[in-house]
Amino acid sequence: MTFAIITHVPHILEQNRYYAYAPYVREMNIWTKYVENVVLIAPISKAKKSPIDLNYDHQNIDFVAIESFDVLSILGIFKTIFKIPQICWNLYSAMQKADHIHLRCPGNIGLLGCLVQILFPKKPKTAKYAGNWDPNSKQPLSYRLQKWILSNSFLTRNMQVLVYGEWEGSAKNIKPFFTATYHELDKSPIIPRDLQAQIRFIFVGTVVAGKNPWYAIQLVETLYKKGYDVVLDVYGDGIERSKLEDYIDQNALENFISLKGNQHQETVKKQYQTSHFVILPSESEGWPKAIAEGMFWGCVPLATKVSCVPFMLDYGGRGILLETDLEHDVHQLETLLSNEILYKRMSQNASDWSRNYTLDVFEKEIKKMLVS
Repeated sequence: MTFAIITHVPHILEQNRYYAYAPYVREMNIWTKYVENVVLIAPISKAKKSPIDLNYDHQNIDFVAIESFDVLSILGIFKTIFKIPQICWNLYSAMQKADHIHLRCPGNIGLLGCLVQILFPKKPKTAKYAGNWDPNSKQPLSYRLQKWILSNSFLTRNMQVLVYGEWEGSAKNIKPFFTATYHELDKSPIIPRDLQAQIRFIFVGTVVAGKNPWYAIQLVETLYKKGYDVVLDVYGDGIERSKLEDYIDQNALENFISLKGNQHQETVKKQYQTSHFVILPSESEGWPKAIAEGMFWGCVPLATKVSCVPFMLDYGGRGILLETDLEHDVHQLETLLSNEILYKRMSQNASDWSRNYTLDVFEKEIKKMLVS
């Protein structure tokens, strides 16, 4: 089988291997395990690989480099007009060769892929919509357009669309799905925590405004000022990092707030295993891996009510749903910190739930779609 992957994720070529964002590649290595040939259509990046990049482990990859584009400025729109015809031709050629077409959405390249796949109604197709599928959420026009095309049974045929969460009124081809990081063999015992010792918080994600690391810092800073023995470790990098560093320095927070940058998966895992809480006050998510990973190791999650997060947290039964109202959320946390029995119950509930979603289960579901 020739498997065509259409994605907006930037790729790095180093020593004849293709690298990209590790959680994405780790998943694609499962998909490609069951195919003979891969046609990979993606932007190429000149950046150097970082600890959060991983290479594909497939031996037969035909990489088709395309240019990324945006419509965020007049110049961007002007350049896009000239780029789109060539990109669409590359997508068409790849889809023509493929036995199975796989789209990664949402994204600009995903949008073009949604349009071009209309020309191949008989070919088996899958799409992974890694963003928020909630029909009531506010999203960019391009995202809404992708969701409409993927849900339209006249334009999109012979395709399974994998989305996070179950949403009322979804089309028949929309399949509730999940993602995973750990295997069944990773299910080692949870390291016990108590609330009498130092309370550890962990944030894992890109350090950008949309992930809202500022709020995570403010939450822990407020608890510290109230006399709690708390620390926060921020894992990830991004354009907001220098501003966060300045804020920490100017407010003398370095004793209990640390910016760790991008780290290998094993390093982050060890931090999950000893943290009390995993926090992600994000403005938009699909299935936030950081939350599911922390829960796997018994961290109680603190996350905003976006996408399927309320379901993940059992609507407050295995975590705290943040309102991003500092006074309200600090009060929620203080209530939990004063009740160790409730904390331990939430921690156990979080771990029990997350450990249902392993890579072993994920792989079985992927195999069904490719080998059926």
